[in-house]
Order: sequence, then structure tokens, then C-alpha cells
Amino acid sequence: MPEFEDENLSGSRFHRVDLSGAHFRDVNLYRVVMRGVELGDADISGDITGLTLNGVDVAPLVDAELDRRDPDRAQMRPADATGFRAAYDLLERRWDETVARARRLDPALLHESVDDEWSFVETLRHLVFVTDSWVRRAILGEPAPWHPLALPWDTMPEYPGVPWDRDARPSLDAVLDLVRDRRATVRTVLGGLTEESLAADTAAPDGPGWPPPRSFPVRECLLILLNEEYQHRLYAERDLAVLETR
Repeated sequence: MPEFEDENLSGSRFHRVDLSGAHFRDVNLYRVVMRGVELGDADISGDITGLTLNGVDVAPLVDAELDRRDPDRAQMRPADATGFRAAYDLLERRWDETVARARRLDPALLHESVDDEWSFVETLRHLVFVTDSWVRRAILGEPAPWHPLALPWDTMPEYPGVPWDRDARPSLDAVLDLVRDRRATVRTVLGGLTEESLAADTAAPDGPGWPPPRSFPVRECLLILLNEEYQHRLYAERDLAVLETR
């Protein structure tokens, strides 16, 4: 079967094309229009901010259902500084439960991928990268805050000084030490957060890296942190359920 990787197919037109059984990963589907589609037994997950099916905008319906299934999910959209602190406290408690679940497995399984997703240890390494990028670099202004074990997302462009070691196999405890250190930094930032500082913009960090050297709303940086922590814990729980059967 043909494979398309790092291809720009924007603006392409597909007529009478059989895509049954196709797999899409890390794809940009903004403003895609589909007509005469036969869709059944499909599984779609990702950042879906607008989706109209047969004339119905279903994205708000999906959001409402996800909030119903997990009432704590709404806390990941806090309105004020107190809400951000409460949301992060909740995430820490939930991650502690997930880590306790992971510890019951053979440590070797924590380096195994499920369906080509990150392993459990790689997931934690990615969250170190998120904190380094959006808190230490974007909010605190550190030009190159990344630990060598911090793991960017797979399709990130290369930036000088940003680590990208997919072959590293650190122990769970070694990575958890990093996670605890980053959490302490986040708690310090959130502890000093006021409504004024939450509404402010960051100063552009020096030098190349991620995020780009420009200003961002502080609120946006912290929302990205909450979303990454929340979503990747769900992914980790999903994959741990598979690993528990091995």
C-alpha cells in the first residue's frame, strides 16, 4: 500500500478513492470538505475545534459529552488564578494515581509502545519538555531550559539546542525526579499568579527554540500546560490498560 510521509497534499482533490482501512497520524485536516462520504466504524481523536456532520456542528456536542464523562475536565478551562491552581492540583493527584498503576508493571513494559504511541516513560519525558518550553522558556524567559531527556513531539522542526533523543531509556524514577522538579517550578509560578499577571503577555525569550522567540499571553501558556498534562494522562491510562494484558 502507498505511504505518504512529510508530504504536502493541501488543496488535493480525491474522487472515487478507496480509503477504507487507511491510517492518518499527525495530519492537518483544517478546512477539509468531504461530500458523498461513506463513514462507518471510524476512530478519530485529536484537536477537533470545528466539525460539521450532515449540517450539524458536532464539536460542541463532543465537548459536552466528554465533560459529562469526566466532570473534572471542565476544570482544565479555568477562568482565574485560583482556578489554575486548583486544576494543577487535580492533575498532580491524578498523575500520582497513574504512576502508582504503572509501577505495578514490569519496568521493561514502561518503555514499550502501544500502537506506535509513546511509551509511558516517553510520555513523562514529553511533559518535561512541555513545562520547560511553556513555563520555563515562555513565562520565565529562560532561553534554553530543556533537560537532555526532554522529548519534543515527533514532527517538531529541529531547533538548535533542543534535545531530541528517542533512543534514551532512563528509568522511571530518573524521569519522575525530573517531573517533580518541573512541578515545583509550576507550583511556584502558580503560587505567585495574580489576575493581573494572568492577563499579561510574556516577554519574548532570547534565541531560537520552542516556543518561537515572541510574546504569548500567559493564560495561553498555562492552558497549553494543563491540556498537555490532562490529555497525555488519558493516553497513558489507555495504553497501560493494554500493557497490563501483556
